[in-house]
Amino acid sequence: MSVLPFPSFLDDIKEKGVRKAVMELVDETVERITAGMNIQDIREALRGDPPSRRPNPRLTPHADAFWMHMRPSYYHQAVTGIYPTFRLGFLSTFTFVIEIITGMFLMIFYTPSPTVAYQNMINIMTNVPLGQFMRDMHRLGAEAMVIVVALHTIRTFATGSYKKPRQFTWFTGMVLLVLTLFLSFTGYLLPWDQLAFWAVTIGTSMAEAAPPEILGTNINLLLRGAPDIGAGGLLRFYLLHVFLLPMLTVIFLGVHYYKVVLHGHSLPPRLEEIGQDTAKRVPMDKRVYFIPDVATTEVMWFGMTILVMVVMVIWFFHAPLETHANPNVTPLHTTAPWYFFWLQGLLKLGDKILFGLVIPTVLLIAFFVYPYLDVAKSRRYAHRRFQLSLMLSFIFVMWLLSYMGTAKWGVDTAGDQEMVQAMAPMEGVGPVRAMPYDAWVNGTYCTSDLDRDHKLPLVQWGAVMPQPLLLPDTSREVLCQAVPEGKMRRLMEEYLHLKEKWGKDLPNVVGILTVSDYQRDLKRIDLKVIWNVPELGADGKPLRNEDGSIKVKMVESLYDVDGRQELDANGLPKTFMVPAIQFSGKQVFVHRLSEYQGVGH
Repeated sequence: MSVLPFPSFLDDIKEKGVRKAVMELVDETVERITAGMNIQDIREALRGDPPSRRPNPRLTPHADAFWMHMRPSYYHQAVTGIYPTFRLGFLSTFTFVIEIITGMFLMIFYTPSPTVAYQNMINIMTNVPLGQFMRDMHRLGAEAMVIVVALHTIRTFATGSYKKPRQFTWFTGMVLLVLTLFLSFTGYLLPWDQLAFWAVTIGTSMAEAAPPEILGTNINLLLRGAPDIGAGGLLRFYLLHVFLLPMLTVIFLGVHYYKVVLHGHSLPPRLEEIGQDTAKRVPMDKRVYFIPDVATTEVMWFGMTILVMVVMVIWFFHAPLETHANPNVTPLHTTAPWYFFWLQGLLKLGDKILFGLVIPTVLLIAFFVYPYLDVAKSRRYAHRRFQLSLMLSFIFVMWLLSYMGTAKWGVDTAGDQEMVQAMAPMEGVGPVRAMPYDAWVNGTYCTSDLDRDHKLPLVQWGAVMPQPLLLPDTSREVLCQAVPEGKMRRLMEEYLHLKEKWGKDLPNVVGILTVSDYQRDLKRIDLKVIWNVPELGADGKPLRNEDGSIKVKMVESLYDVDGRQELDANGLPKTFMVPAIQFSGKQVFVHRLSEYQGVGH
């Protein structure tokens, strides 16, 4: 007779005892969760013992479980090592999972609005427990996902694994590569700092060049939500990043895994006869079952990858956060995200439509359809010299274009701007801001001589020119002091090094650094660069004297080169021809509580 009016677990306890009834309930629950494996089966798998039950319970999860049906029940022994897959497919999926987990954590503390987005980032990095850790993991995972997916694509092409019957598998993989790039690109804007704002501005500006003009204009409006990126653009990028693109990625990831299971992992090219695909016909003695061998290996890779990422974000990698986005100030050397450097390099070659839209589109289409065009049956490396040469050439060209896309190539920036930018960059820390407050010594120091006090008669540099605010009066002498030993000395030595590096086209250039007390616990640092104006030729380049030195432009002045005035017979000031001067500068304020102290550069 039942304990309750209906059959229940209490009846089992009454009949079998508490311990046996509970163990059977747990065993049954585990078997339901794993879709076929009970506790004994799991214990045997972890120990490496053969299954004691028949039929093999380790195969039922692949048929009955929702997730496990996306993995083959067994693999060919030849594909379970590092070569030929290098586990890049698994790592691609794993980094995507990391992005979902860390992204959900960040979503809790983020609002996609220009008025609060940047403050949210500051809050995540300072007040939220493990906030900076999660943000660093998310950014590192995004960078790693782009690299791993790209390497996975290269590996697939190198081994010929795109050939029949896997053409559509390659097609879905290319879709996933494009989605990966755009996932990272849309997330680039969300911190709403200068780095993100201008990088995305550059990226979206290419869409505006799409012909005809009405199409490019409307695509730009669709992406940005306005002619310029603002609240509408940030919200669009946020929705793309957290909803549409992840949803598409999950869909195509499922299709991609399904096709991999359907056709099997392609074997190393040397193990298959030309024109044959034996990946699905795995001999019994060559089978390696997913449970437990492959599964435990993937757990090991899981642990190793997490360990490497944690070590990276604790000691080596930190997601950048620059100053608040400012549409009115363009930072020096603004570039697109690094994985689009190649596209920016293409744009430097010529027409924006041809190199920014037509060529990348043709390349993308070629990648998608290539497996359907390459109908050669052999996957052997010796028979695919053309394809492998094509792949290596493409990698080299992409590397070269990526270098061309950096600010180091094809961008002529004035040397004085480079000097000041390197000392106190608009974005980032730099040597000046990294200098501890107590290491500053008030005074004026010049790169013309670090070892002694000396005068710098600026009037000898040329004519008195209209003076903008905060720049030196060139009609006065500057009293330069000997630089004290220690951090001030090292800072001025770096300033001198930058002068020698960037001042080659600036005749008689001198860098001046003035330190003064501005308020209590606040130092004012004046960076000044002064040089003679070079005489330019028709090509815009400095002219040279016979001895190879740069020819200096001469202008009229009321002072001679020694800074003296003379009167003519009528008592009027004489004019002199003296070298013209030019100058630029920047102010930086350093507080005693500056967060940059001792950060380095």
